[in-house]
Amino acid sequence: MLFPPGPEGGHGPHGVLPALLVALTFVSGVVDAVSYLGLDHTFVANMTGNVAFLGFAVAGDRQLSATASLLALGAFLAGATAAGRLRRGREPSRTFAPLVGAQTVLVAGALVLSAAGAGTLPVVGVLALGMGLQNAVVLRLGVPDLTTTVVTRTLTGLAADPWDRAAVRRVVSVAALFCGALAGGLLTIHHGPRWALASAVALLLWIALAGAVRAAERPAR
Repeated sequence: MLFPPGPEGGHGPHGVLPALLVALTFVSGVVDAVSYLGLDHTFVANMTGNVAFLGFAVAGDRQLSATASLLALGAFLAGATAAGRLRRGREPSRTFAPLVGAQTVLVAGALVLSAAGAGTLPVVGVLALGMGLQNAVVLRLGVPDLTTTVVTRTLTGLAADPWDRAAVRRVVSVAALFCGALAGGLLTIHHGPRWALASAVALLLWIALAGAVRAAERPAR
């Protein structure tokens, strides 16, 4: 188990959320593979890397787009801001499914834009907006070691802290991001970004539905 069981046993104090957040971490890898490999080498989930890319672009690296990086940063912040306002005064676990559902719609919109040949910037903006929603709701949930988009702190804890149950969570988180990036990279390189985005939409839809079922079951428990 990723987390110890709660006082009444079962899935633990966080329920099935850890499993859903691991799946979201996989989706982050897929989406960043699409954005980096197919959209002007821009990250839409990992804003730490995107800030660095913006600096490289301003310094004169012609393989990177300052415009795309700025757009991704702005859209990400807009998504996080919107999620923060929507969840205000509400229990975080209750807002998880609706916000992931909204992210699903946005990623599906990016897929439609890509299929319609809309160009790089609109797709970057829509994807980054969705990832901002995701990060805001995950931050509010506060599940340890499962941030879903960055693993720098996770790797630091894995190396610096004693090996225990937390280390298992950290390994799972890193592995999920790697596997998502690998799957997204393979799909994008060999079949194009649309297949990768379609897989992300399918996974997000499943996560949103599972989160909704979890929220509906909580009062009964």
